Amino acid sequence: MRKILIILLTILISTSFLAGCVNEKSSQKETQKIITIRTTGATFPKYQIEKWIADFQKEYPNIKVEYEGGGSGHGQDAFLKGLTHIGRSDPPVTEKMWKKFLSTGDQPLQFPEIVGAVVVTYNVPEIGKATLNLTPEVIAKIFKGDIKYWDDPAIKELNPGLNLPHKEIVTIHRSDASGTTKIFTTYLNLATNGLWPSDYVGKNWPSNLGGIGGKGNPGVIAILEKTPYSIAYTELSYTIKNNLPVAAIKNKAGNFVTPTDETIKAAVAAVKANIPDPTEGYKEDLKQLLNAPGKNAYPIVAFTHFLVWENKNKKHYSTEEAKAVKTFVKWVLTEGQKPEHLAEGYVGLPPEVAQIGLKAIDMVKE
Repeated sequence: MRKILIILLTILISTSFLAGCVNEKSSQKETQKIITIRTTGATFPKYQIEKWIADFQKEYPNIKVEYEGGGSGHGQDAFLKGLTHIGRSDPPVTEKMWKKFLSTGDQPLQFPEIVGAVVVTYNVPEIGKATLNLTPEVIAKIFKGDIKYWDDPAIKELNPGLNLPHKEIVTIHRSDASGTTKIFTTYLNLATNGLWPSDYVGKNWPSNLGGIGGKGNPGVIAILEKTPYSIAYTELSYTIKNNLPVAAIKNKAGNFVTPTDETIKAAVAAVKANIPDPTEGYKEDLKQLLNAPGKNAYPIVAFTHFLVWENKNKKHYSTEEAKAVKTFVKWVLTEGQKPEHLAEGYVGLPPEVAQIGLKAIDMVKE
């Protein structure tokens, strides 16, 4: 009888232990549940976004962040339709689009995430990777088609030491609705006193101008690399990644400046950034960092932006999704602004600008 009791007791203890192990494993699986959030839009910050995601997920393996580019226009549209958790747009959203966001019954929030630069790059075999000096007026005339050859007197005068060939210039532009295009065309209009007309300013390249269109900044670079005697505008990081030359552009102070961390920071430092309340993001002025007055300031610098929902009545995010969105955005605006988390070609936000985003993300309802 005693042996039977001992056997029964042993079985009972073993069963309890195994049940405990099963419960512990179930608990571990529960705590390791993966939450997926999507971010869609601007390709201007593509390399920075990819680095942030890789670095963030090392610290937060339970949050999977998926990135889709497609341009600022696509990012705004996907955000409006609820197809993405975080929209991305280089230029601030227009008032017209902001009203469409509001019509969903939720409050959109927009704020900067990083600073980047638009550059002019080129493929001219005779000069290789030599730096080309260009003024905003000459750039405008090239992309309008008023300057047609590389050895045009206006270009030769700015570059007396370069062997510029008598070859026709091929211009390359974005074919999709693009924040990079909006930044570039806004700058040309601003810096040339209207030589580049206001009708040519926008996310879409003017349909009456010639040239070849490429989808996204990667598409533009792909065309440039295989097209001799071409010229294009793109985001700085793409030229760094692909080892392409960039032009030194004459800034507001009259100096020819190439884009570097120092010259981009000089542009931001020369301007007191005026960021509106994130609930009225459409009021932000894209022109504020363009053609900055500093003597060392690179002239085509801009913020790129996050778009998130306040999530009234959990209309756009579940509780878990809202927590994941907030965790990711807070990380980007704090840890993500540190040098070790910045990709080449990008500059961190001024602390006071990052703080605006941090206050905004706290508004998101869980």
